[in-house]
Amino acid sequence: MKEIVEYIARAIVTTPDDVKVTEETDAGGIVIKLEVNVEDKGRVIGKQGRVAEAMRTLLRVVATKEGNRVRLEII
Repeated sequence: MKEIVEYIARAIVTTPDDVKVTEETDAGGIVIKLEVNVEDKGRVIGKQGRVAEAMRTLLRVVATKEGNRVRLEII
């Protein structure tokens, strides 16, 4: 799942080398943390959070098929 987020984020931002994605597991499921350059944070979130919500929806679909729960945090 981390690869999906990294692929989308690198396609959106202007500095793809600054994209870092980490995946952790906690009691609530999988937590994916996306870290981008400060200047690119608005691009990743999108107008009214639409881009971030679309990424979260894709992750939920993949996680549901695998029987997991997932959360995306943009740092």
